[in-house]
Amino acid sequence: MSTDVKTAAPGTTGRYTAAAQWLHWISAALMAAVLVLAWVMESLPNADASRATAVMLHKSVGLTILALTAARLMWRANHPPPPATRWAAWESATAMASHWLLYLALLAMPLSGYLMSAGHGRAIPYFGLFEVPLLTPATEAVWQIGSTAHAIGQWAVYGLVALHIAAAVWHVAIRRDGTLDRMLPEQTGT
Repeated sequence: MSTDVKTAAPGTTGRYTAAAQWLHWISAALMAAVLVLAWVMESLPNADASRATAVMLHKSVGLTILALTAARLMWRANHPPPPATRWAAWESATAMASHWLLYLALLAMPLSGYLMSAGHGRAIPYFGLFEVPLLTPATEAVWQIGSTAHAIGQWAVYGLVALHIAAAVWHVAIRRDGTLDRMLPEQTGT
């Protein structure tokens, strides 16, 4: 075994906390939902009432992802991830970089979407419950910044999520090293 492989400290499970697991899987579900909503709203004509509903839901889920990502970052600041078992140093560094890039994308996408709405002076109703205040001026420049960042971020999210899933498949199907188990609830024996 290589000397640059990290292992979990004695007495630790090498698993993420239950809260971190829940935050991860809820984030994954919301990301899937926001992507589907984006594809649906883009396929509908502008005058279609269903499009307005899809846009509202897309924005609301996006803002929920923003809040959830902030909560994840606060949780992670006080609860560092467990050390990876049987990983080489380069694998740990790559995983850390891709995770931080995902966090950045999960913050940037809702913020850029917010700028797009604010730049056109469009209200952001949160699931129809209340309107999120527009804190920036309604200018074409604000909209353009948000639109450009959103378009770039969209492809970054696709790439990072694909990389994340590919890494999970690699660890499950090829390495079989229990990496996915770290993000799943611990199984109690029968």
